Amino acid sequence: MKSLSMRIKGELAFIRGNYAVLVLSWLIMDFAIEVPATYYALYVIGLGATETIVGIVGLCYFLALASMQFPGGYVADRFGRKWIICTMTFGVALSYLFYALAPSWHFILVGAMLAAIFNSTYQPALMAMIADSLPPDRRGTGFGIVSLISNISTTPAPIVAAYLCSTFGLMSGMRISYGLVVTLFLLAAILRTLYLKETVKVSEKPSLAELWRSYPTAVRESLTVFKRSSRSLTFLILAAVMCGFGSSAVFPYLPVYAVRELLIEEALWGLMLAAVPATTVALSIPVGRLMDKVGKKMPLAIACVLLAASMWLFADGGAPLVIVSLVLMGAGSVTIHTGLGSLIADLVPMRDRGKVNAFLNFSSLSFMALGNLVGGFLYEHLSPRLPFYLATLISLLAALLVALFVKEAEGVRDYVEHHSILQQ
Repeated sequence: MKSLSMRIKGELAFIRGNYAVLVLSWLIMDFAIEVPATYYALYVIGLGATETIVGIVGLCYFLALASMQFPGGYVADRFGRKWIICTMTFGVALSYLFYALAPSWHFILVGAMLAAIFNSTYQPALMAMIADSLPPDRRGTGFGIVSLISNISTTPAPIVAAYLCSTFGLMSGMRISYGLVVTLFLLAAILRTLYLKETVKVSEKPSLAELWRSYPTAVRESLTVFKRSSRSLTFLILAAVMCGFGSSAVFPYLPVYAVRELLIEEALWGLMLAAVPATTVALSIPVGRLMDKVGKKMPLAIACVLLAASMWLFADGGAPLVIVSLVLMGAGSVTIHTGLGSLIADLVPMRDRGKVNAFLNFSSLSFMALGNLVGGFLYEHLSPRLPFYLATLISLLAALLVALFVKEAEGVRDYVEHHSILQQ
């Protein structure tokens, strides 16, 4: 028993410093945002929107998310990670006041765009700091633990949402949920400000104004880094973009389809949705360890197939198979998240990670914006099932791309030793 305890402690010894702070703050924020996400589309429709308007709000949200990826990545590599992560986390927190107080869907649109701009500005820095802080032979496990910890927190979120909405009604319950988001996001921002340490040595003083001045340079440098990257990275990003497009055409409409087409009660839907984070909790560490042992390529391809199967089952399987669909959705999502993050860390050197993550995020989010719009139009004007069929086809094509054209990294890239910059 003692030897087992020592072995576990040794396996998880890398969970400290910045990585531990980011995991803890991620846990808090993921729980908070997943509570209202359970009934998001129903809330916006309750504020006077239609399914197409939900898609338009999603379009604007994802375009705003994409808008600051390039300067965010450029500034993260030039001025460091910490200041931009902390500053923008406060901005995201306050943006959700628009959701909590919204008298109509128009306020959701404003809040969505503000939250997206702040969020997108620091996302490249966040992913770069995680990659900086993980040893090469623990990247699969490390990104898997990010999924594990965040999904441990999100597992009870749909249950909390179901309780709030059944107790206070859908609209009041959602306003309370978004008030919780503001409070917990502010707590996470304070934790990051107090305890994160910079991982990049910089000589220039950080400046928010530089975000705007650097836009042309940031786009140019990100494209330059991408052009000189490997063929495998190109196809990996293409597959990720395809999965993002397919998923975004479906995800906003899951609660609407479940409640209106499958006739599942609102409270029951909240309980059933907990199957997604529960599955990711169960699989996060095993998937990460598997990737550290056998590589990332084939698990990624299989994950795309699982995602395709989940979409088809949700549309055509009927209410009894919804749980199976949600389990497959969780398994596919956690594997894609873990494999994508760890394989990019393997393929890209530290100095370019912010810019590469910015390019990936910009591309994915732009197509996710389009996916939201296409999904909403297909759902409202043609058939509620069409977005699911579209997502199934695209996920299968992404699986083929990964299987045929993506190769494992021949060598692992650098990372920041915890006894150097992280503890200075």
